[in-house]
Amino acid sequence: MALEDKNKIEKVCPFQEAMDLISGKWTMSIINTLMAGKMRFKELERSVAGINTRMLVKELKQLEARKIISRQAYATMPPTVEYSLTEKGKLLKPVLVEIQVWALGNLE
Repeated sequence: MALEDKNKIEKVCPFQEAMDLISGKWTMSIINTLMAGKMRFKELERSVAGINTRMLVKELKQLEARKIISRQAYATMPPTVEYSLTEKGKLLKPVLVEIQVWALGNLE
């Protein structure tokens, strides 16, 4: 098998795609926080303990690009931006619940 064919196979591995999506330090915390519903940027920043503004912006852009969250900007003064989970993002809820159950039972 040619190297190019191997690279194509590796790139479409569903498990690796999922791990790439959720493996970021802040990714799951942001998704978990947005499970409660729409939030403005500052609300989200306050809710995700320990994250700085620059990192939150970066993570939100990546999640938006992967269609996990949606960004709604309103023409107000000052500008208002709300973030929420897309239907695709909401499908991660059972995964989050299982991780939390596991953590409660296995982390000391």
